[in-house]
Amino acid sequence: MRKFLIDTDTASDDAVALLMAHSWPDVQVEAITIVSGNVPVEQGAKNALYTLQMCGASTPVYLGCPKPMLRPCKYAYRFHGEDGMGNMHYPDPQAKPQLAHGVDVIIDTIKSNPGQITLVTLAPLTNIAIALLRAPEIAYLVKRCVIMGGAANVVGNVTPAAEYNIWVDPDAAKIVFHSGMPMEMVGWELSRAQAALLPDEIAQIKSLGTGLANFFVDCNASALEASIKIQHSPGLTLADPVAMAVALDPTIITRQGKYYVEVETVSELTRGQTVVDELGVLNQTPNMNVIWSIDAPRWKEHLYRCLG
Repeated sequence: MRKFLIDTDTASDDAVALLMAHSWPDVQVEAITIVSGNVPVEQGAKNALYTLQMCGASTPVYLGCPKPMLRPCKYAYRFHGEDGMGNMHYPDPQAKPQLAHGVDVIIDTIKSNPGQITLVTLAPLTNIAIALLRAPEIAYLVKRCVIMGGAANVVGNVTPAAEYNIWVDPDAAKIVFHSGMPMEMVGWELSRAQAALLPDEIAQIKSLGTGLANFFVDCNASALEASIKIQHSPGLTLADPVAMAVALDPTIITRQGKYYVEVETVSELTRGQTVVDELGVLNQTPNMNVIWSIDAPRWKEHLYRCLG
């Protein structure tokens, strides 16, 4: 079994990513840590625990950092709804978060499983950065770190230059990007264009008739509307599930490469921009495996299978 550790700010697309990880036959999710991002940490934990309840899982959930390292919280209610789950306002889950702090759990889990943990980050990188500051040696104990974040030399989704997760806490992202971990950047653009779920594909999921399929459609209703109206997408963009698909099945990657990637932390205009030195003009050692493209039909097949 592959061992996953998932760091998330659980909203509607994170929830789908969690469902995918827990339905994958050779993956054991060791823990889920929550960070401030789409919603406050308490709401993110509630959403994660409700999602686990939906798929019959009992993975422990831990609260992490309640705000970015140096900046105020910036929630994504406009995209995911006031509860992060399409304003479905689901009932409180039966389980509660564990008492340990998420940062401690990240450090302890990686140290206890050297060379075995696939770290999947679906949120601002605050928890991961604090863990690295406290225990920098864990960077070399992680088997693989798949980061949903950034935009590889393309338009951002929260500003013209930046993707939301990196923009929320660019200072944390900078620490993580320069940590030495074996990292893969799955930018938000990989969920656009052919990877977006069209209305007829969402109807196809609804027709599966399962509880998970209905949950998927309901909690992503506001995200679908925002994808079309705000991002001018042909359908629902699911950045976190796409990143999870890359983590679960690397063979869906159709183009990737190692580059030096820097995070802008000073300029307000380009705050959070992930600057990929595609041509090597900075003459810096590559620090990131950038995923440029995926097999979109196969990513969707994975999603359908997990919800069926």
